Amino acid sequence: MSGSFKLPVYEIPPLTFPVLGVAFFFSLFLPTTLMLLTITLLLTSCGFLYSHTLHLQILSLDTGTQEMRAISDPIKAGAEGFLNVQYKAVLTYAVPLGFFIFLSYLYRPVVDDVGVGRFTLGFVAMFCFYVGCFCSALSGYTSMYVASLTNIRVASAARRSYGEALIVCFQGGAFSAVLNISLCVTGVAVVFGVLMVLMGWGEKGLGVEKVPMLMVGYGFGASFVALFMQLGGGIYTKAADVGADLVGKIEKSIPEDDPRNPAVIADLVGDMVGDCVGSSADVFESVAAEIIGAMILGSTLATTSNLPAHETSKYILFPLMIHGMDIIVSSAGILYVGSLDNPNTDPMLQLQKGYKVAVGLSIIGLLIITRWLLAVEGIPYVWFYYFLAGLTGMACAYGIVLSTQYYTDYAYAPVKSIAEASTTGHGTNIITGVAVGMRSTFIPTIIISISVLVAYHLGKNSGLPDGRDAGLFGTAVATMGMLSTACYILSMNNYGPIADNAGGIAEMSMQPEHVRDATDRLDAAGNVTKAVTKGYSIGSAAMACFLLFGAFMDEFSTFAGVPFTSVDIATPEVLVAGLIGSMIIFYFTGLSIAAVGKTAHKVVLEVRRQFAENPDIMTYKAKPDYRTCVALVTEAALQEMKFPALVCVGTPIVVGIIFRFIGDLTDRPLLGAECLASYLMFGTVTGILMATFLDITGGAWDNAKKYVELGNFGGKNSEAHKASVTGDTVGDPFKDTAGPSLHVVIKLLSTTILVLGPLFISSQTK
Repeated sequence: MSGSFKLPVYEIPPLTFPVLGVAFFFSLFLPTTLMLLTITLLLTSCGFLYSHTLHLQILSLDTGTQEMRAISDPIKAGAEGFLNVQYKAVLTYAVPLGFFIFLSYLYRPVVDDVGVGRFTLGFVAMFCFYVGCFCSALSGYTSMYVASLTNIRVASAARRSYGEALIVCFQGGAFSAVLNISLCVTGVAVVFGVLMVLMGWGEKGLGVEKVPMLMVGYGFGASFVALFMQLGGGIYTKAADVGADLVGKIEKSIPEDDPRNPAVIADLVGDMVGDCVGSSADVFESVAAEIIGAMILGSTLATTSNLPAHETSKYILFPLMIHGMDIIVSSAGILYVGSLDNPNTDPMLQLQKGYKVAVGLSIIGLLIITRWLLAVEGIPYVWFYYFLAGLTGMACAYGIVLSTQYYTDYAYAPVKSIAEASTTGHGTNIITGVAVGMRSTFIPTIIISISVLVAYHLGKNSGLPDGRDAGLFGTAVATMGMLSTACYILSMNNYGPIADNAGGIAEMSMQPEHVRDATDRLDAAGNVTKAVTKGYSIGSAAMACFLLFGAFMDEFSTFAGVPFTSVDIATPEVLVAGLIGSMIIFYFTGLSIAAVGKTAHKVVLEVRRQFAENPDIMTYKAKPDYRTCVALVTEAALQEMKFPALVCVGTPIVVGIIFRFIGDLTDRPLLGAECLASYLMFGTVTGILMATFLDITGGAWDNAKKYVELGNFGGKNSEAHKASVTGDTVGDPFKDTAGPSLHVVIKLLSTTILVLGPLFISSQTK
C-alpha cells in the first residue's frame, strides 16, 4: 500500500505570530544584553510551540490493534521504569556532588578581579549544576516519552501506507529533538539572565563579561546526567540485544523480535533508553558545553580587545543566537520532509533533502548573525572571517559524515571486505573488522585537524588585537557551525530507534507481510542515520573539547589571578598526568564493555531458563515472562554503571589535587593547572580516536552481517553468516555502549575541571 500522506495540521492560535512579532519589534529597543536574551527566548518559544504542534499531530493518530497495544504498553512501562531507577540514582549522587562543588569554592584563593565572594561563587556554581542536571534529565525523559507514544503509531500507519509511516516516524523523532535543543538554549539563557539580575543587586554590580565564568556548573550538570543516561542506557540496550540474539537467533534459530523470545521486550525497551534518551542527553550536553565555553572565550576576547560594552554583550551572547537559529532552520527542514508529495521512495533521500534545506538556511542565518553581532567598529571585515570559520565547521561536519558512511555502509569496500573475510571463519571476521576500524580514524582526524587550524587562523587574522584569543574564538565559531543543525541531526538519530521499535511491534503482533516490509525499510534507513549521527557526534565533541580547553585556561587565569597560556610538556609531572589521562580512556572503555558482557550473561541464563522450564513457549502455547528480563537488565545496568561513572568524575579531581599539593611543596604554583591541562588534552585526543574506532568498527560489523543476509557469500544460515553474527555481537557494545559513552566522557572531563577549578588553584598564586 502506498500513497501521498499529510499529517493532520493543527492550526496555531491566530494571535501567536502577531504577538511574537510585536515582542520581537519592541525587543530591538532594549539594551543590547536584554535585547539578545529576549530574542533568544522568542526563538526557543517558537521551538516549544512547534514541538507542541507535532505532539498534537502524533497523538491524533490511531494506536493500531489490540495486539499492537499489548506489545507497546510493556515497552513504555519498561522504559519508564528504567528511567525512574536511573533518575533516583542521579539524584542520589547529584545532591552531595552539588554540595561538594559549593565547598570547593569556599577554599579558593581570594582574587579581587573575579568580583564575587567565595560563598556567592560557590552557591552560584551549585545552583547552575542543579539546573543543568534538571534540564538534561527533563530532555531525556521527554525523548523517551514521545518515542514510546510514536512507535505504535508508526506500526499502525505502516498498515495503510509506507509514506505515512515514514512521516510519522520522522516527526516523532523531530518532536523530541526540537524540544531538546529548545530546552537547552532556554536553560542557558534563563540562567544567564538570572545571574545578571542577582549579581547586579550588589554594591558594585557585575559586568556582563564576568557572568559566563559563573555558568560552568550548568555544563557540568548536563555532562553528569548525560553520562548516566548514555552509559546506563548503553549497557541496558546492548546487554538485552546480545542476550536476546545469542539465545534466540543462534541457539533457537528464531528471527529477531520474535514474541517467543523472553528478552525481546527488554531489547525494544533498550532502543528507547539507549538510542533515544542517551543520544538526546549527549546532544544536550554538547550544545550546553559549546555555548558556555564559547561565551567564556567571547568574554575573554572582548575584554582583551577592549571592545565597548554593547559589543562585548554581542560576542558573549552570539552562541545563544546561533542555536536559537538552529531551532528555526531545523524546523524548516523537518517541515519540508513532512510536505513531500511522494514520500514512498528511499527514506534516506527524503531525510537528506530536509537536511539540505536546514543547512542552506543555516548558512544564510550564520551570515546574518555574524554580520549583526560580530562586526566591530574600525575593523570592517572581522565578522566575515568568523563567518568563514563557521562554514569551516559545517564543512568539517559534512566531511566526517561522509567518512563515517564510507566505512560503515555495505555499498563500499571496507564493509564488503569484512563480509568476505567471514567466509573463512569467525577469527578473520574479527581481525578484518578491527583493521577497518583502526584505519577509519585517519580521515576524521585529518578533517578535524585541518578544521581546527583553519578556524584558528581565520580568527587570529580577523584584525582583532589579541591574536590568540581571536583564534580560539574562531574555533568556537567553527564548533557552532558544526552544531548549527544539531536539531535536525538529532531528529534523524531519534528516527532510528522509533523505526526499530515499530518493526518489533509489527513482528510481535503478527502483522501482514506488507506491514513488516514497510517497517523493515524504515529500520534499514534508521541504521544508516544512527551510524552517521555517531560520526557527527564525535566530530562535534572533538571541536567542543578544544574550545573547552581554551575556556579552562581562561578560567584558571581569572580565578588564580595569574596568566596561564602555555603548558610545558617536558615537565615530568605534566607528562605523567597526560599518560593518566590517556589510560583512563582505555580503562573506562574496558569497564563499559565488560559491563555489557556481565549483564548479557545474566540475560542469556534467564532466557535459557525460561526455554528449558517451559518448552511450550516455542510452540506458542505459553507466553514467556518478559517482565523478569526487563527487571533483571534494569537492576544490572544500574549496578554496572556506577564504578565507570565514578572513575570518570573522580580521577581528574584526584589528579588535580595531588599535583596541586606537589606544586605547593616544590614552589610551583601552576603545576596543578599544568598537569590538569595535560590530563585533559591527552585524554581528549585518546578519547576522540578511541570513540571513532569503536563507533565505526561496530557499525561496520553490523552492516557486514546485513550484507551477508542479503544473499551474499552464502546468505542467511551459512558459515559466513554465523561468523558475521559473531562480529556483530562483538561490535554491539563497541558502537552502542562504549563509543557513545566516550562522546560524553571527553566532554565530562572538561566540564569537571571547569566547575571544580578552585580546588586545583594553589594558595601561592596570589
